[in-house]
Amino acid sequence: MAPPIVVTPNLFHLHGNQITVTYAKSGIDGKPHFQYHDLQQTLNFSGDQVRAVETEIGTLVSVTIHTTVDSGSTSFSVLVPAVNLGKSESANIRAVGVTTLHRFSIVPALNVGQIEL
Repeated sequence: MAPPIVVTPNLFHLHGNQITVTYAKSGIDGKPHFQYHDLQQTLNFSGDQVRAVETEIGTLVSVTIHTTVDSGSTSFSVLVPAVNLGKSESANIRAVGVTTLHRFSIVPALNVGQIEL
């Protein structure tokens, strides 16, 4: 008996809650690419700007969508589940996206309590 066919996708197009994400694990240049689009902006990321961590529940892919020098940053992360396309060219999936505000103050005494919102 032949082993089962395991084909993992390279490109993900995700949308929900007025956010659209396109994530390519590897582009033609061999680097990951990530496009984030919401009601106010479209941002493109590639290479080291795209952070991917394999976990037991999928791949957590994160990008920084806003940075300030004195009050922190905002990131967007999406948990992409493992997918086996088999003989198909595409599959419908559900993924979870999280926007996180990373609080920071240049006054050390203010960096207390919950800093990730």
